[in-house]
Amino acid sequence: MPAFVVPDTYTRLSRMGDMTLFEPAGDEPLQERTPSRRVPFQSRSLDECITQVSTPQGQKPILKTMLTTACERNCFYCPFRAGRAKTERITISPDEMAKAFIAIARAGKAQGIFLSSGIIRGSVSTQDKIIDTVDMIRNRYGYRGYVHLKIMPGVERDQLHRAMQLADRISVNLEAPTQERLSALAPKKDFAGELLPMLITAEQIRRENPHQKLARSVTQFVVGAVGDTDVELLSLTHRLHQQASLVRSYFSAFHPVVQTPLESTPPTDALREHRLYQASFMLRDYAWEVEDLPFQQGGNLLTDRDPKLAWAQQHLAHSPIELMTAERHDLLKVPGIGPKGADAILNARRERAIRDLNDLRKIGIDAPERAAPYILLAGHALPVQQTFLSD
Repeated sequence: MPAFVVPDTYTRLSRMGDMTLFEPAGDEPLQERTPSRRVPFQSRSLDECITQVSTPQGQKPILKTMLTTACERNCFYCPFRAGRAKTERITISPDEMAKAFIAIARAGKAQGIFLSSGIIRGSVSTQDKIIDTVDMIRNRYGYRGYVHLKIMPGVERDQLHRAMQLADRISVNLEAPTQERLSALAPKKDFAGELLPMLITAEQIRRENPHQKLARSVTQFVVGAVGDTDVELLSLTHRLHQQASLVRSYFSAFHPVVQTPLESTPPTDALREHRLYQASFMLRDYAWEVEDLPFQQGGNLLTDRDPKLAWAQQHLAHSPIELMTAERHDLLKVPGIGPKGADAILNARRERAIRDLNDLRKIGIDAPERAAPYILLAGHALPVQQTFLSD
């Protein structure tokens, strides 16, 4: 341990443990919760703070931590809420955190940091401490690796801009899709006043400063605790992809925490979280519209099958598409065909006819059998499809 690191800092970091377990930092949030994704540092107790995270620069061990576990807000689902006796309140100063992280990074045990915090003495004061920490990491110690910062509710525009200059990614967690849902989940938070504007303002800052390298934005929702529906969550997510260049939404299935007002609320099925991710990627990457998604009457997706398959079974099973003439947006509706696969089909059919599943496999369609029941080739149904339709 370098001499300039306060020894007790590691102890306090390790005591925070996996307090950011349900605070995703990368592009594979479900895997971040898996114990095997955590990397040992120098004692078992610190393992929980370092997690293998999928970042835009690839897989990296990331220090996921907080400046303080104390908080003046009373979010009904949160283990850090004000007044919860079971939460150990731990605070690390910006200087201590910067020194500790640099020591861990120089030892080769972490290649990035995700930094969050409880709110003490207001959002502005808390955000200043987060910014001060990363300013030291970047400019005092010259660190150029991956940084993901949490943005506190309702911070000042200049703070948001500075955080975006220092970080690779910022999180503005909406928690819920409407003010009504948010009030039932986190009554001291203002959806339209202090949360949603942060995402819109971040996009304005990027457009006003096109020559600056500025962080991209993500958000997170707590799913299923207060009656929120999939159509509400996905409609807002889709709008933010278009209006705020949102990189992605994180959907965290609700898990009740003892000594919180929602401790008796049933947990949300993890499959619902998984289906929300699948649907959100269809909106972001597959050119789907919210209206295309196969919602049930109550506004939620089916959990027993992925939404693309559910849509295809309803719309394509008896009206398959012709693979040799279909437009790209139609190809993207077929199970087993993603953006790369659709482009490969469009390129291949300019040169030759696609005759069978082997031809699809040769051009990079990994599982053409998934597509078979929903396509025609030169007007002919495939044998797999004929069997399917006769059932």
